[in-house]
Amino acid sequence: MNVVERSAIESFSSFRHKKRGSLNAPRHSRINQCYHVRMVSGTLAPKRNGTIRVALVGDVVGKPGMKIACMAAPWLHRRLGADVCVIDAENAADGTGLRVNEYKRLVDAGYHAITLGDHIYKKREIIETLATQNNIVKPANFPPSAPGRTWCVVDTELGPVAIFALLGRVFMRPVDCPMLAADRVLSEIPESVKMILVEIHAEATSDKQVMGRYLDGRVSAVLGTHTHVTTADEQILPNGTGFQCDVGMTGPFASILGRKIEPVVATTLTFDPNSFHVATDDIRLSATWVDICPKEGRCLEIGRLQWKESLLEEWQKEQASLASRM
Repeated sequence: MNVVERSAIESFSSFRHKKRGSLNAPRHSRINQCYHVRMVSGTLAPKRNGTIRVALVGDVVGKPGMKIACMAAPWLHRRLGADVCVIDAENAADGTGLRVNEYKRLVDAGYHAITLGDHIYKKREIIETLATQNNIVKPANFPPSAPGRTWCVVDTELGPVAIFALLGRVFMRPVDCPMLAADRVLSEIPESVKMILVEIHAEATSDKQVMGRYLDGRVSAVLGTHTHVTTADEQILPNGTGFQCDVGMTGPFASILGRKIEPVVATTLTFDPNSFHVATDDIRLSATWVDICPKEGRCLEIGRLQWKESLLEEWQKEQASLASRM
């Protein structure tokens, strides 16, 4: 066990849910079990053979979020064993929207697909990227004329993985029905694509749970974003779809949803308008991973993780030290 893993046992929250037995077995014969990282001897959720591991990194907030997201990409690939890394980047540009520069940095860091939510068009310069690149998607229930693709595909050694995002409707901007949009996208995705990740960008947990149940057995996973608060409800639904209400935030945790605390509190108390700048302290990455059966597209395991900047820095030093000895 290396120094990072020893530290992780104390400060790193990771849970695994596993469905045992045949995928076709009756529901009562499949048992959900939960393990803290201590239960796997200090290692991080080994991926079973013949599966594809997909990781979704939660809402990246500003420069701190961009910094740790780019730092974490090699760790997600090498240490977590993610075959596909997806990231929600709608808050990457100073806390609202995405610029071309952040888009390029995330792709260069190793992220295969980028999703966006209600702040998608806050930075107009990203519109051309949305219209021309095939690894970034808009919410699929936006109007057809809105710039951007509704779904994308990432190729892996064991088959393609389709990714699309949906915007919820409770306490959100008016949009088309996300369930009907999901039906439409699923009708467009070739039947040969068995592995499908859906991100539901929504405020209300009820919106997200409805979507999870609606798509259970039709997609590999439905993972929520938007609230910046990780939920502890990761699970595999009865028909084999991984689900979690919210993956959480990647950015400064000494904050209120990524923003500096004092101005948010002051405005809440007095209604005096303030600028809510991105905070800078206690930077963490929040992500959820799913292991998917390539043949059937079902989720076999799901886990959530939260990784501090200091631990990633230690891991980077270890990797540099190992490389220097070779």
